[in-house]
Amino acid sequence: MDAIVASGLTKHFGATQALVDLDLDIPVGEVFGFLGPNGAGKTTTIRLLMGLLNATAGSAQVLGRDARAEAVELHRRVGYLPSDPVFPRGMPGRDYLAQLGRLRGGVSEARVAELTERLELDLDKPITALSRGNRQKVGIVQAFMHDPDLVVLDEASSGLDPLKQIVLNRLVSEVAAEGRTVFLSSHVIAEVEEVASRVGIIRQGRLVALAGIEELRARAVRRVEIRFAAPVPAAPFAALPGVDDVRVVDRSVHLTVTGSMDPLVKLAARHEVETFTSDEAELTDVFLGYYEEDEA
Repeated sequence: MDAIVASGLTKHFGATQALVDLDLDIPVGEVFGFLGPNGAGKTTTIRLLMGLLNATAGSAQVLGRDARAEAVELHRRVGYLPSDPVFPRGMPGRDYLAQLGRLRGGVSEARVAELTERLELDLDKPITALSRGNRQKVGIVQAFMHDPDLVVLDEASSGLDPLKQIVLNRLVSEVAAEGRTVFLSSHVIAEVEEVASRVGIIRQGRLVALAGIEELRARAVRRVEIRFAAPVPAAPFAALPGVDDVRVVDRSVHLTVTGSMDPLVKLAARHEVETFTSDEAELTDVFLGYYEEDEA
């Protein structure tokens, strides 16, 4: 069964095409990363999936229900953190979460306490008096506290310090380990690559890539420097698949590699190698490449 199915999902705001012909299938139990810069269409997609907007065309089903027509029933099974959550002015976090819990028919106080402790959140202060990061923590607690079948997070790490980002990643991983689903939107690939198994990249309202994290890593470019005991010719290295930008400086070969390193390692092993240095492949470069193509 799929947790989310979108077919030809389209949304126009007047002459602006915010989302165009989105086809997407996300199985139950997957952590799916939805990537794109601000204004690419991520939030519009999420609002359509949550039944908060009417689609111009196409359809969306979430947890087997029509996202718009059955939104009320659907929301009982979803934990949703919007990109810019709005909280009641003057209401302490404890009262706010208790009110949401009652609306949901009851939420475990122990679960709320656990999440609050892990995020180091003070629930006694008015939410609107909290810092940006602490308000975000309140939003995270309300999204996870009822153990929903689907968690939808729109720019969830906004305002969080690095330690709380780790806590959030653990919460996401725990949900997936229990066979539930997470839809994680972000404009920073580093925030999703630790937890997502697959990502979609959206550009100007269109899905331009859909791939597993490992597949994206295979497309990433590594910069390599190999120092040999004696000078070596450049031509055999330049002829290798995926190898570019070959330069020989004294006894060192500098190059870039896309994809498998195996042919390069085997060729280098024919000579006496003193050092072999490879920079970590940056998925950010792959992500940005989809936007540089558009600019070109």
